[in-house]
Amino acid sequence: MKITNMKLTGLCAGIVLTLGSLGAYAGDDDHLDQALKHAKEAAKADDASAVVEHAEKAKTHAKTADEHLDAGITSLDNAITHGKQGHADMAKKAADEAVTHLKAAE
Repeated sequence: MKITNMKLTGLCAGIVLTLGSLGAYAGDDDHLDQALKHAKEAAKADDASAVVEHAEKAKTHAKTADEHLDAGITSLDNAITHGKQGHADMAKKAADEAVTHLKAAE
């Protein structure tokens, strides 16, 4: 099978993006845990400014988790699509990306 320059470029870009995204997720805290922690702190706070501070932090972590969940779902859709087309390697790669996103959403 002959690999064209366009296919090779696309493959290389996919690998670079995947590896880059793994590095971005490596330092993430557990976003859902952090969102819950800050929401609880907001509920227990004694003054309005502390409520705002913790609620904003909770919202930021919740949004980040949501973005990762959305990306994970997209990757799972890609895995299903590629699997149905018989593209096992691409389906497995998409499923692996889903795992990365779903772990990052925790």
